[in-house]
Amino acid sequence: MRIVVSIPAQTLTLYDERAAMVRRYLVSTAKNGPGERRGSFCTPRGQHSVRAKIGAGAAANTVFVGRRPTGELWTPTLAEQFPGRDWMLTRLLWLSGRQPGFNRLGEVDTMRRYIYIHGSPDTAQMGTPGSIGCVRMHNDDLIDLFDRVPPGTRVDIDDFQIITGVWDDLSTPARSVRTTVFVDEQGVPPEIEMDKNDPLCVHALALDATGQAVGTGRLLPDGHIGRMAVLPNQRCLGVGRALLLALMEAAQQRGQNELRLNAQTHAAGFYRQFGFTSEGPEFLEAGIIHQAMLRSES
Repeated sequence: MRIVVSIPAQTLTLYDERAAMVRRYLVSTAKNGPGERRGSFCTPRGQHSVRAKIGAGAAANTVFVGRRPTGELWTPTLAEQFPGRDWMLTRLLWLSGRQPGFNRLGEVDTMRRYIYIHGSPDTAQMGTPGSIGCVRMHNDDLIDLFDRVPPGTRVDIDDFQIITGVWDDLSTPARSVRTTVFVDEQGVPPEIEMDKNDPLCVHALALDATGQAVGTGRLLPDGHIGRMAVLPNQRCLGVGRALLLALMEAAQQRGQNELRLNAQTHAAGFYRQFGFTSEGPEFLEAGIIHQAMLRSES
């Protein structure tokens, strides 16, 4: 299973073992925005894991301090008595960074910053930043998530946003990214890169914190995923993963159980992580070696 937290969208999405979307919840991340340094009161980005699950079986609104139940249950009256408390309720999913130097070890260690996914009072607003670093959830949502995920579950925390839409709305930024990657970088002829299928597709666009497009991809009506492109300075940050999951979710909503793509061979391993398998021999397309790949629910 995999958890993806979107800081711009203020959502947490749970995916199953085959990367199909299971549930999406509203959350609240740090009021101070994204950041990894100790003392910043920011929500750390990047790749994490659930280090420990704490509070199984506890009553909703159980108060935790230092990962231990205090014996209290949150109520409005208790909140009035302790107005300065940062309430951690019901369950804790303790996160640990997976990227040394970025969110693991030293002054940027997520685990030693005690970053959790945790429950919050019913009065806490979700869908807008408000925490001091952790990922807040409503208690019922947290219990549902807690019961679904095992320790070690991958947690990706993104500070870019994925939007989907039609070509008429997304063509200008999508064309810019594809031109940079396919035409300028890889030497694909422009007349091949842009084709008549674009107006028929669902397009996904990745936007950075400033709203600039940094990646794109498309889903054809027949279930083919293609034109996956991420700008060079944004690679290895999870943008490609987020684009692929968004397109797979769009296919899931359409009831498409079979997906195909033609992967550049260096990227085939990436697609295998999401259930795609090689199909047939490698072939040349636009002067680049490709591998046909299939993902089927049957």
